[in-house]
Amino acid sequence: MENNKYEQALSRYNCDLDDKAIAKEVENLLAKHLEENNTKEVKKFLFNSVELTTLKTTDSEDSVLRFVENVNRFDREHSDLGHVATVCVYPNFAKICYECLENDNIEIACVSGSFPSSQTFLEVKIAETALAIKDGATEIDIVMPVGKFLAEDYEGMCDDIAELKAICGDKNMKVILETGCLGSASNIKKASILAMYAGADYIKTSTGKLEPAATPEAAYVMCQAIKEYYDQTGIQIGFKPAGGMKTVKDALTYYTIVKEVLGEKWLTNKWLRLGTSSLANKLLGEILDKEVKFF
Repeated sequence: MENNKYEQALSRYNCDLDDKAIAKEVENLLAKHLEENNTKEVKKFLFNSVELTTLKTTDSEDSVLRFVENVNRFDREHSDLGHVATVCVYPNFAKICYECLENDNIEIACVSGSFPSSQTFLEVKIAETALAIKDGATEIDIVMPVGKFLAEDYEGMCDDIAELKAICGDKNMKVILETGCLGSASNIKKASILAMYAGADYIKTSTGKLEPAATPEAAYVMCQAIKEYYDQTGIQIGFKPAGGMKTVKDALTYYTIVKEVLGEKWLTNKWLRLGTSSLANKLLGEILDKEVKFF
């Protein structure tokens, strides 16, 4: 195919966005719809959409084993509340999760491809991803090559993503845009479209390692891109806000945006994921009407 295929893809979408107008649209949407979603039913759904994560420099085999055993214990003691969607770890811990996680319905996600910077040789990214899948990862989270995108090397950026999707095969791959580095709603829209065309099964806001991380405005633009891409191609892409979610209201904010922009078809824990560990206890607390310190 021609080298300008990605520019051709972008030309099918309106990427000339006004940041102030986007902010106002989000403000109006939330003012109109946020409170109606403040229910225990929605909070339970959001808990079931959490990707419980441990991505610390201090992680060890023992700490990850305790992390997984805690998920197993919750599953045994609170089966009426369902379970988190995913556990997310570094690739070298995929095997521990695969061997010890008791619930086959919980996905094992690994951050890969030189997370969180995406700055290394493509061969290294490929090897890391292949090893994670070999050890039991059922999903892979990679970071878009942000430097290539900002340099407008769209072909290089998309080839990187496509190569890693080829390694993932039928395993879902999430592409992290690191929206806080992109500078504008227009760039977020372009990055979303390109990532999807290159093979992303989900697009994700942030690594959580940089500020700003997820914002309602970034989520709104990404969801618009997912909807337009679906309308043009018939391919449904998942969405994952991550980083910066501190309160239950934050989670409800992203739920409301997904519901209003993408609709009911995305309101399952297959298509909407929340990249937050800190909110698991807070969501449970509001569901159970008591303070919870399980995770």
